[in-house]
Amino acid sequence: MTSSATALESILKRQRMIVLSGLIGLVALAWIYLGFESTRMAEMGMAEMDMAMMQMRSWTALETSLTFAMWAIMMVAMMVPSAAPTILLYGLVRRKKSTLEHVLAPTGAFALGYIIAWVAFSVLATALQYFLHREAYLSAGMTLNNAVAAGLLMVAVGVYQLTPTKEACLKHCRSPAEFLSRHWRKGTGGAVILGLHHGLYCLGCCWGLMALLFVGGVMNLLWVALLAGFVLIEKLTPMGHGAARIAGLILLLAGGAIALQGALA
Repeated sequence: MTSSATALESILKRQRMIVLSGLIGLVALAWIYLGFESTRMAEMGMAEMDMAMMQMRSWTALETSLTFAMWAIMMVAMMVPSAAPTILLYGLVRRKKSTLEHVLAPTGAFALGYIIAWVAFSVLATALQYFLHREAYLSAGMTLNNAVAAGLLMVAVGVYQLTPTKEACLKHCRSPAEFLSRHWRKGTGGAVILGLHHGLYCLGCCWGLMALLFVGGVMNLLWVALLAGFVLIEKLTPMGHGAARIAGLILLLAGGAIALQGALA
């Protein structure tokens, strides 16, 4: 191996490590924030939280912004880990298609595009949380306080887990090489669009699972971690397709039982 080839390989490894370190740092900061917020809520106590929710009949601009920030950061914590292989693969393909000095910025742009898709979802999640809060459907722990509603939501997500749309979106998320080859775009602007495109597929794959946060608790750190772990299983392991279907069946049965129990209570 020549000295120039050795230097090239060293640069490639360094750039990959920069991207990977950036992703790890971003996700770590997001989880630290979630841990801090979860601890703060736990220390408040249920009685104090109930009183705060009763007093907060309508959200101020600050409260709305903080809720949106919470959702956006939570989506980064939950979804970026499952997208990391695709982001790293994009960087590898980009290195083969362009000069070395034009790799890091487009790779960051691709990651940004992916995150933008989940930021858009966070806007919708914030609006939904506002509606549920206004109509008194949320408990102090930010869970649905109506068993019928919680059960029906689980049933709806379970049905979606079994649909062709879910399967198609999951297939794209599980096949990053095929996705990149079919939808490749040039330039940094193209990288943002490509990342957004990939993020929309992931959104189509996982929006239902994210809606389950209203069942287990929006800031229940254990529930958040379990959902994030399941997303990793779905998207990155050989058992992903089977796990999606099994989860769908479990949600159908459990959600139906919870809704029925709530209706009879």
